[in-house]
Amino acid sequence: MKRLLSILIAGIMMASLLIGCGSSGNETEAIQPAASAETGESEKAVSAEASGGASGTVTIWYYWETAGHQEALNTIVQQFNDSQDEITVEAKYVPFADFKKQLSIGASADELPDLVILDNPDHAAYASMGIFADITDKFDVSTYYDGPVNSCTLDGKLYGVPFGSNCLLMFYNEDMLKEASVEVPTTWDELLETAQACTKDNVSGFAHCALQNEEGTFNFLTYVWSTGATSYEINSEGGIKALTMVKDLVDSGAMTKDAINWTQGDTMNQFISGNLAMMINGTWQVPTMREEVPDLNWNVAPIPMDMQQASGLGGENYAVVSGGNEEGAIEFLKFATSEETCLYMMETMGYISSNSVIAEGQFEGDAIYQAFVEEMQYAYARGPLAEWPDVSDAISLAFNEVITGASEPEAAAEKAQTTIDSIVGQ
Repeated sequence: MKRLLSILIAGIMMASLLIGCGSSGNETEAIQPAASAETGESEKAVSAEASGGASGTVTIWYYWETAGHQEALNTIVQQFNDSQDEITVEAKYVPFADFKKQLSIGASADELPDLVILDNPDHAAYASMGIFADITDKFDVSTYYDGPVNSCTLDGKLYGVPFGSNCLLMFYNEDMLKEASVEVPTTWDELLETAQACTKDNVSGFAHCALQNEEGTFNFLTYVWSTGATSYEINSEGGIKALTMVKDLVDSGAMTKDAINWTQGDTMNQFISGNLAMMINGTWQVPTMREEVPDLNWNVAPIPMDMQQASGLGGENYAVVSGGNEEGAIEFLKFATSEETCLYMMETMGYISSNSVIAEGQFEGDAIYQAFVEEMQYAYARGPLAEWPDVSDAISLAFNEVITGASEPEAAAEKAQTTIDSIVGQ
């Protein structure tokens, strides 16, 4: 089965960035979950009973570079292996830049893994190629957030399990807003007014990553969704309105054009350096900010909206490879997504659990993280669509041309829509 997949995916390379996956390169100390000899024996008995005849080796491919992330995965792999005698899990690091290439090469050489951990916007593309197994009736995701589940669902079938999630909020410097005598904005009009009031000297009132790639699209789409339009309706009243709003921010000087060159990490650095009063950014930046600028007076709030509250969904998914040791991989997933194990992974890596039941109690007493958990109910997944990278390119080109003044919102929206329609067949 694996060898047949090579016909479907050989030579296919998708251009995408690691967006919103918490892999900022910052070391995170792995906190070992509490365990006792009695608990270990109990878990081993339960796991052995639950294996349902599954056996053999399960190989996982992942791309995390951070040592703490690798150690966390290795810890739960070892715990699973120690909990039963039928299945042996092995984890292999594949650099993110080579990840998709290695999947293609692996299919051609009949050397695919049994389980992968991948960026959620990429999921639908591989599912459509037949790489991932349909696990609709093998795993219960009824308590998971809709957005993460949608990212690994195609044509009504479940082709994966959300690993961990994150989303976007507006970060703001409380001292700067106070000095400008303005309140935290909740609408687009208020955002423009507040950003203008906070803009002075070397300080820009507002910015977000606006790179002409998936990372920029991830941030911009929050505006489109807030109008009620979908990712595929850029040449609509809502899409044009979103592009016009960005143009107004830039033309007024409230948002710097330099943002077209800023990653999300760059944007955070501008914020903690005192060069930004407000920014859009994600969950994964919180640990770095707390460590690097412990005295900075900042907070988070929902992204100012048009018609409805909206945020972008980031994170990663587990996917079982079709034709591999599917039964063994499913058994490991049940272990890895159990509450205790999931909490250990999420807290060690700075993620929000995609399981809403677990997430609700994950950050008790931490107002910043609780705000992100609350925002998860408004987080939209990009796609799912096999050709999403091409759609994303059209969207990011549109808002870049508007920001730089190369196109007016209406013209940019029309051009983007022509490309999108040719892809989705509308």
